Amino acid sequence: MACHLPLKIDAPLTKVAANGMTIAMLIYKLFRAAEWSDLQTQGETLGAPVDVADGYIHFSTAAQARETAAKHFAGENGLVLLALDTDTLDRLVWEPSRGGQLFPHLYRPIRLTDVLWHQPLPLSGGTHQFPELT
Repeated sequence: MACHLPLKIDAPLTKVAANGMTIAMLIYKLFRAAEWSDLQTQGETLGAPVDVADGYIHFSTAAQARETAAKHFAGENGLVLLALDTDTLDRLVWEPSRGGQLFPHLYRPIRLTDVLWHQPLPLSGGTHQFPELT
């Protein structure tokens, strides 16, 4: 079994808003409707089949979410976008992945109480329509 140690991140996991207030960094998870339904029903989940196979739950930052949708969910309708606050997640590890970018990986189940908000991610003209992400 591989040992995954947290990577040092030079940037803080919080942001400073225009008014000077500190706000948390959000990360995002794309679920198919059935996966979202399972989380709602069970209260927690080990994620999608790829998450279970890899042993951690894959997330994306705001800058990575659109590319993740295009690469792993191309043409899929019925997706749900979940937002979670990095400051409230224990066992969150940032690891290099696509193109050497650091991606957030959660080494525990997602709990329904972890989800700050969720919304459908409609497909229009073959492209997923994202809200403004921060």
